[in-house]
Amino acid sequence: MADFGLTLFVQFDEVGMLHFMQFNMDFLTYFVQFNVVKIPYFMQFVKKYVYLQSKLIRMDLLQILIDQKEELKMMDTSLLCSRKEEAEVELQSKLAQVVIGVRRSGKSTLCQKVLLESGLNFAYVNFDDERLSRLSADSLDEVLQCLYRINGDFSHLFLDEVQNVDRWPLFVNRLLRQGIKIILTGSNANLLSGELATHLTGRYHQIELFPFSFSEYCSITKTDTESVSTKGRALRQHALDTYLQQGGFPELLEITSHNDYATSLLNAIVNKDICRRYSVRYKDALWKMTNLVLDLFAQEVSSNEIAVQLDLKSVHTADNYLTYLINAYLLLPVYRYSYKSIERRSGRKFYAVDMLFVSHHAASLQTDNLGWRLENIVAIELYHRMNRESDGLYYIRKNASFEVDFVVTRRTHVEELIQVTYSFTNPTAKQYNREIGGLLKGSELTHCDNLTLVVMEGETKTLNIEGKTIRQVLATDWLLGRWE
Repeated sequence: MADFGLTLFVQFDEVGMLHFMQFNMDFLTYFVQFNVVKIPYFMQFVKKYVYLQSKLIRMDLLQILIDQKEELKMMDTSLLCSRKEEAEVELQSKLAQVVIGVRRSGKSTLCQKVLLESGLNFAYVNFDDERLSRLSADSLDEVLQCLYRINGDFSHLFLDEVQNVDRWPLFVNRLLRQGIKIILTGSNANLLSGELATHLTGRYHQIELFPFSFSEYCSITKTDTESVSTKGRALRQHALDTYLQQGGFPELLEITSHNDYATSLLNAIVNKDICRRYSVRYKDALWKMTNLVLDLFAQEVSSNEIAVQLDLKSVHTADNYLTYLINAYLLLPVYRYSYKSIERRSGRKFYAVDMLFVSHHAASLQTDNLGWRLENIVAIELYHRMNRESDGLYYIRKNASFEVDFVVTRRTHVEELIQVTYSFTNPTAKQYNREIGGLLKGSELTHCDNLTLVVMEGETKTLNIEGKTIRQVLATDWLLGRWE
């Protein structure tokens, strides 16, 4: 009787049959053990089950990918802010184009804009879709089949947040060998230093993307960057006041609850891009470190101090956690300037990748320090401008003697020294010695005569002091590149 029933089972409607099989698999396994259902019939049942499960997965995948394509077709690229990184995407290159940066910085939008405006026939998969959260590497060929069915033959494939799938580099490498042009995004620097570098050795082109720079923020908010009228200057100053507080994440321009957005985004970065990726054991300690370093933005921080303050078991753990935060693009590190590598590694300042995280994180204590906020904005802008292959960014601190906020290098040559202060309209002797004295001593140390003082309040002018020329530049002018 059981054998007869099983024979009937495999002839039922496929989708309904699969659900019935899922419900009864454990039940039938039990009866096989007691010879109520014979093994040959049971194996036929299992074979049918596996076949139908694979078919249902393809049906689900197909619908998900159709939904993603329909959503993409609704995008109006004319409403988007043009970004300089668009020109760095080489669509005809044989190298995989890798756009990498912090979550929600606009990586997907940039790639979509470039591809849509190119007129090329391309396929698209967003692996950050919660419906694909359980997708395994074994299903990537199923994804490819669905994409060909939806798009026909295509020349370019855009894989969004591909690091969410295990063993994805082998899949990408195979597609590159087949001549398919690959564009992919990721939210972790380890994407390049780890998996991708191992399997694609030299076969990728990296493009880093950050949240909106101040110039891009002015563009998307339609702030006049050219007017020299009193109104024009005041409106640029107002835009910078806002940018100092809320930062440049593109989605913030369309929402009002910035705190909820920041909390959700920070949770995703820490829990998904760090804890899940690195199998972090002490999550509470990681969260405490995240909030501590964000609270100490623009200040020198050592792993030893963090380990002691958070009662971590080892400095090695503190170093690892800091590396995770840097790799997730939450923190931008700036190292101490020195000819000795061990001294460069011993001192570090950390800047938030965006002012949103300074304004909205647990136990934030330093948010009212506008001078540090301006310094953080300058650090972000310098990261925007840097060529990561040849440029370096450091700071100088010689005990209590003097300090220079930023040392910009190109290969082994010091290109520029930059000091940042909020107000320099009527500087005290102490402030003057710190800012101007620091630049003069830094110039003597590095043999660099390209000296800049960025100020929020004051004016753009040239200072001639002790035979050195110092450009004092209003922050709005410096951020918009108008000081040259």
